[in-house]
Amino acid sequence: MAFFLRLGLLVLLAPIPSTSVKNCHPGCHCEVENFGLFDSFSLTTVDCRGLGRGTSMPVPIPLDTAYLDLSSNSMGPLNDTMLVGPGYTTLVSLDLRDNHITMVSPKAFSKLYYLEILDLSHNDLEVLSPGCFFGIPLAEVDLSYNNFQDFDVGAFAFKVNGKPISVDLSHNNLESISVMPPGKFVHIQRLNLTANRLSSIPNLVGLEILRYLNLDRNPIITIKEGDLADSKDLVYLSLSNLHELQKIEAHSFKNLGSLQVLDLSNNPKLKTLSPSVFTKLKSLQELNLSGSGVMSLPNNMLSHLPSINSITLGQNIHCWRTQKQGQFHRQLGHTKHYEVLNCNRNGIVL
Repeated sequence: MAFFLRLGLLVLLAPIPSTSVKNCHPGCHCEVENFGLFDSFSLTTVDCRGLGRGTSMPVPIPLDTAYLDLSSNSMGPLNDTMLVGPGYTTLVSLDLRDNHITMVSPKAFSKLYYLEILDLSHNDLEVLSPGCFFGIPLAEVDLSYNNFQDFDVGAFAFKVNGKPISVDLSHNNLESISVMPPGKFVHIQRLNLTANRLSSIPNLVGLEILRYLNLDRNPIITIKEGDLADSKDLVYLSLSNLHELQKIEAHSFKNLGSLQVLDLSNNPKLKTLSPSVFTKLKSLQELNLSGSGVMSLPNNMLSHLPSINSITLGQNIHCWRTQKQGQFHRQLGHTKHYEVLNCNRNGIVL
């Protein structure tokens, strides 16, 4: 009997198949998924991709919409009235890719009280208005394939105790926002800035729990000590396809004690790396140097990277941690083992 009661409860809690929504906007595709005990919860997904240039915004969407795709709609400048109305206040995920967005007004997202995932990739953004992300619980932001020459976290916080932060218009002739004290920003965990025009590592002070950062395909020339000093909680850092990158200074990653994956692949002008570059990367498990100019590793890499499992470099050169058996120790009565870095090609570890 207990078995059948548990089985019945599982059936009640299991989600039922998605069904179409009758009042879906023409040109959109809407689905609702009911779940929970007695179908007490529902999630509505709305796909409004490619509606056409003449489509007026905001597009009417069903109440309780959680996921909205508005990509490829040539929206242009994003003003205060384009993302408001019934259904928008419950959004958890919003896709605005490929919309020729050149500007985001300060209050464009102000009604999206539950928004956690925002995709603004493949647009024409050069700056973000002060505080345009303030007050929304963003965890993941994709700003890849835009035109940022500089990036400042002022977009994520505009006021502290009701007081606006200052605006600095002098930096690179682009609008940027003065950095505020730590702990005043939303809880961004994933930030993608791939394929912009950043010539240096952006100042990310305030994004204190950032876990994932992607800076691929930017014209960054040098990575300096202190550039990532405020990103101590990073777990994944991608610095791949930086075709102008020539130097990583010693101790550049010394504050990244939680980092597990570091991608430095396809950086052909990066020829050498001092062992001190990897100082204090105590949690690093995977290092990717494939396609870079680095062709050898110092023999004390394991002392700098105590948790490393694999290193890739050159063309299909793979190195991994191996336990090696030493000589029998008479006094201790057992054989002492030690670890070495073993590669599938000789002469890689110097």
